[in-house]
Amino acid sequence: MVSSRFPRFTPRISTIYIAVACAALAACSKPVEKTEDIRPVRVMVLAGSDVDVNAEFAGEVRARVESRLGFRVGGKIVSRKVDVGTLVKRGQVLMALDPQDLKLSQAQAMAALRSAETSRDLAKADAQRYRELRGKNFVSQAVLDEKESTLRAAQASVDAQQALYSGQSNQAAYATLTADVDGVVTQVDAEVGQVVSPGTPVVQVAKAGEKEIVIGLPEDKVDALRQITDVHVRLWADPGRSVAGKIREISPVADPATRTYTAKVTVPDTLDARLGMTAVVQFASRTATPQIKVPLTALFHEKSATSVWVVENGAVKLVPVTVAGAAGNDLVLSAGVKPGQSVVTAGVNLLKPGQKVTILGNDVPVAPSKAVAGAAK
Repeated sequence: MVSSRFPRFTPRISTIYIAVACAALAACSKPVEKTEDIRPVRVMVLAGSDVDVNAEFAGEVRARVESRLGFRVGGKIVSRKVDVGTLVKRGQVLMALDPQDLKLSQAQAMAALRSAETSRDLAKADAQRYRELRGKNFVSQAVLDEKESTLRAAQASVDAQQALYSGQSNQAAYATLTADVDGVVTQVDAEVGQVVSPGTPVVQVAKAGEKEIVIGLPEDKVDALRQITDVHVRLWADPGRSVAGKIREISPVADPATRTYTAKVTVPDTLDARLGMTAVVQFASRTATPQIKVPLTALFHEKSATSVWVVENGAVKLVPVTVAGAAGNDLVLSAGVKPGQSVVTAGVNLLKPGQKVTILGNDVPVAPSKAVAGAAK
């Protein structure tokens, strides 16, 4: 039996209590403030240019003339006078071999020459006596002819020994390796104590003066780039400065490792380029009308339409555009936008028409074509 001291709660009363509690909690909570969704974006200001960048290639600064020098004779290296980076003058000693064996050969050739000269002098005196005897008719003409022949043979032997001695003298001089041009040492391939054979390269010297940029051209662009004369070069260390270059040589054979064709672009002395620096070679041509270019990330694809987001008064709107083609890493737009408009280049898939945006930084693009145009002026 249930005690009557405790009141009994019916389901209806429980429901009322719950509703009152929820109303009290709702009255205590603060209303949620609505915030406007403003997305940060990166933009670029469109600009038209009649310079069409066909391609850019990275290369290395090299001297136009690089000589790999070696000894004309073999032997053991006993001294090295230069290091990598040493400035050398024409005729300066670079390395030297042990000359002892070469000097002995030279001395041997000298002794042989002296012996031949002695034999010739004896034959000459003998022939002179027989000429006098023949004049007095004491000997026959045949005997005199024999002595004259002996003299000529002795003279020929002297000439041969003289040539041999000259050759051995040159060999002794070849024990010293000298620079044949003014330049800088770019590579050392041998050290003191090493035995080298004739012709083995031991030192590489880059001739001072004209420099060039060495690049590799892909096989599908060689013929097209060969016809372009508007070539500009800029250093990776100084990207804001561009100078005109000239294609000096394009290899007729592809490199077996990279399958590219080596091209050499001559640059003027005004470009402060040191050997080994990284440079960018840009090939450009003029178009009939100015072109507007945007990066691929600026395009927004929806169904079958291609558009860009244009920023106006702090908000974006979707503008359909027509893509005319590609120019390097950019796309050329032929309709839909005009120079001076600001176009979103990052985050295009997160926007909606009329959405408020904030611009990150002041990203005004400097397209490669604009840089070339400024350099050309």
